[in-house]
Amino acid sequence: MASTKICAFDELEENQAVKVEIDGVPIVVVRDSAGDVFAIGDTCTHGDISLSEGFVEDDTVECWAHGSKFSLKSGRPLNLPAYEPVPVFKVELIDGNVYIDPTPISVPA
Repeated sequence: MASTKICAFDELEENQAVKVEIDGVPIVVVRDSAGDVFAIGDTCTHGDISLSEGFVEDDTVECWAHGSKFSLKSGRPLNLPAYEPVPVFKVELIDGNVYIDPTPISVPA
């Protein structure tokens, strides 16, 4: 599937989660303090909770409802109660704009 333009890079606030939906796929997008942009599935695997409403710290996003933290790099949960990862999506920065491919990618263990 082709990448979709989400926004200009400068529109993403540092360490703030933003929810987008591409072809019905809910995705949370985060720009970290180093200027890297990550995109992972927006739905916590422990419950049907939007991760974009959670808390961003370093390279994680925390579900506000039950406290599970997910790696923005791998999608893996870093603590219980979640034990299943969320999907990770390819992010590209082109001419100052953020593009995301809504097809999940494989992340090495």
